[in-house]
Amino acid sequence: MKYASFSVEGRDTYGIVDGDKVIDLGKRIGADYPTLKALCAAALPHEVARAVAGQADYALADITFLPPIADPTHIWCLALNYVEHHNEVQSAGRVQELPKQPALFARASDSLAAHGQPLRHPGVSEQFDYEGELVVVIGKPGYRVKAEDAFEHVAGYTIMNEGSVRDWQFHTRQITPGKNFYQSGAIGPWIVPRGEVGDVDTLRIQTRLNGQVMQDDTVASMVHKIPRFIEYVSAIAPLCPGDILATGTPSGVGFSRTPPVFMKPGDECEIIIDRIGTLRNKVTG
Repeated sequence: MKYASFSVEGRDTYGIVDGDKVIDLGKRIGADYPTLKALCAAALPHEVARAVAGQADYALADITFLPPIADPTHIWCLALNYVEHHNEVQSAGRVQELPKQPALFARASDSLAAHGQPLRHPGVSEQFDYEGELVVVIGKPGYRVKAEDAFEHVAGYTIMNEGSVRDWQFHTRQITPGKNFYQSGAIGPWIVPRGEVGDVDTLRIQTRLNGQVMQDDTVASMVHKIPRFIEYVSAIAPLCPGDILATGTPSGVGFSRTPPVFMKPGDECEIIIDRIGTLRNKVTG
């Protein structure tokens, strides 16, 4: 199932996307699970299927997607988590060794737009880069989680375009400014439950800019795998239902190319991940 948050008829709600139809779970089971975050905290329970019996509530064209989790407590992101991406950044003279520990940074929720909504060009920079990433959505809370228990805390997966403003990212050693421009990234379109995705290492991630493939790799190429990521961040702060963990981007980013390729107003960027879907956004000024 594909669980999405969306607005329709002047209200925000959530539900299941099934082809070109949408089932409004907020209307049907909102008394028990008022938000998609609450449903993730309940591990996206199978009894939801009873609530979806019968006709859909809306056509897909009727809804406007929202970020799947409106108010995550934490948005943790990994840098340099694919070997070839590290190599291309190293070749550009930006880093030295492959990180021995997860290279962690945080994003603010308002730095991320929803599927189908515009990526906002930063204006103060022309170095607006794409980064396709697999995202883990936490369901079960936990503190100091062991790696072997990590997947028990995963509700499902979604997709992120972890848009980066490169020159601002490299103003200093602290990359946070270039990672938090307003609606410079995107997330969605929905969450697919962990059990329906299966072995994440087999997932292929592709980024396409105006139809051209720019990034193409599998999750198996990660340096620090999802269990290690969860173990690491849960040692810093307790995991909360709805937390977003972006697992890093493969090689092929724009700033490492010769000549560089950056997103500009009018471009369309798509991130495609097997068994999850396609996150699509156009860039506006």
